[in-house]
Amino acid sequence: MTFIAVLAVLISYVVGAIPAAAWVARTRGVDILKVGSGNSGSTNVLRTLGKGPAILVAVFDILKGALAIWLARALGLDAPMQAACGVAAVIGHNFSPFLNFRGGKGVATTFGTICALLPVAGLGFFLMGITTVWLTRFVSAGSILGALTGAFTAYLLGAPLWLSLVVSALAALIVWQHRENIRKLHAGNERRFGEKVS
Repeated sequence: MTFIAVLAVLISYVVGAIPAAAWVARTRGVDILKVGSGNSGSTNVLRTLGKGPAILVAVFDILKGALAIWLARALGLDAPMQAACGVAAVIGHNFSPFLNFRGGKGVATTFGTICALLPVAGLGFFLMGITTVWLTRFVSAGSILGALTGAFTAYLLGAPLWLSLVVSALAALIVWQHRENIRKLHAGNERRFGEKVS
């Protein structure tokens, strides 16, 4: 079982590392790491390539987190190991060996992971995230507040402490990945949702 657990974590990392944004952009002759924010994620794809490619990338990235959990469950691994697989997928997305250990900010993959681990926390994540983006048109703010709401919801629901800590760690990683966006928000020059790259 130890071998299976290690193998599941490694597979989850590799699946998470699949750079959908970079590969979709490449089919359009675009290097996603050299345009816009330089981030390999659906928001940057939206700004550079439009809605269709962005939706495709977002759905794929969400599924990467969920698939990692489902794989662990299918292999009969316990809940902590399922969470480890989800975390591995997020780390793979953020630090992909296919992109010289660069990647996205992990929002969609984290969302998929949390939804599979604790659906109600995933719902809290989604509702706060989408409401914040709707009110402010800042995807970064929605991502941060959504992730923090997911973590708060886990504690509020009385989830096992280890699970609440995992969700909190994933939320903290999202905040860290958005540190430059936080600086831009403070400076008043953060791009808004739907704003095209000049």
